[in-house]
Amino acid sequence: MVSDVPDVPEESSDLAALTDSIERGDESARAAARERQATLVKPTGSLGRIEDLSVWLCGVQGVCPPRPLDRVRVVVFAGDHGIAAAGTSAYPPEVTAQMVRGAAAGRAAVSVLADVVGASVRVADLAVDADLSDLPGDVEKHKVRRSSGRIDREDALSRDEARAAVQAGMAIADEEIDSGADLLVTGDLGIANTTPAAALVGLLTRKDASVVVGRGTGIDDNTWMRKCAAVRDTMRRGRPVMGDQVDLLATVAGADLAAMTGFLLRAAARRTPVVLDGVVSGACALVAQRAAFRSVDWWLAGHLSTEPAHALALERLGLDPLLDLGLRLGEGTGGLLAVPLLRAAQATLADMATFEEAGVSDRV
Repeated sequence: MVSDVPDVPEESSDLAALTDSIERGDESARAAARERQATLVKPTGSLGRIEDLSVWLCGVQGVCPPRPLDRVRVVVFAGDHGIAAAGTSAYPPEVTAQMVRGAAAGRAAVSVLADVVGASVRVADLAVDADLSDLPGDVEKHKVRRSSGRIDREDALSRDEARAAVQAGMAIADEEIDSGADLLVTGDLGIANTTPAAALVGLLTRKDASVVVGRGTGIDDNTWMRKCAAVRDTMRRGRPVMGDQVDLLATVAGADLAAMTGFLLRAAARRTPVVLDGVVSGACALVAQRAAFRSVDWWLAGHLSTEPAHALALERLGLDPLLDLGLRLGEGTGGLLAVPLLRAAQATLADMATFEEAGVSDRV
């Protein structure tokens, strides 16, 4: 479904430029959903959060009852990070390119789960430190650079590269929405990408490095301490630029995270709902929220990661995760697992009989 909301100028890549184009969800549709829920053949509130989800879905679709989710699209933002050289991950950087190839071939976890829930997957290489031009499709269409700077000592990107990455994420959102996506799921893929994510969350929630750093890919105690030091030093470098989202992304993030931030904002501007995945999605959502607070209306937290920074990010965003399964893979896997719940919410509100239709008394 192509949005009929006026488009945002393509040349605009600063995050703040999107603020005025992002509106709140449709309150009249939400009110109609609540009213309809009260007439269905069940005790009021008996479907719990499924009822809340149906109300949210009506709000983002602008209609009640909500339409089926026919084209769910996962976009996996891939990139390498120079901070891996500090020894913050259990895996070497070359694993990123190997995993991108696996996802492109339909063999990754995100590919398998997408098949289960009837979604499709797009992998976008923004900064993988490898030549992936032999892969079919548009994997490298929006590539900004190979890897990023070591953020505890140098900027991840130049400001121009950060702007280009934000613009790339916006363009990817446009491409997916224009091709008919009615629900988007964010995914991430990249060795050491939880390090910049933790730094962003620490900065934006004003928490110390030791509070936001988790075990990532399953790191041991010594690696965890190195990661804490790396995040601490990165946060020190990021504090002076917190007033400008593009500078913040350039200083402490990376092209993949900057692109995801632009993607989230553009989707909100195009009135298209997004299911967030794990800690990387949460960190990018925090940056996007600072640029446009209304954008949160268009996002749903699919699950709660085991990364401590994720819970902090969701708390700041005011989002309550649908699932808590101990996941920490990324790729969009947790977001995908929430899709059946959204489909259940749509179907129950749209297809259940009302008391009047069923000839059932709604009062004793």
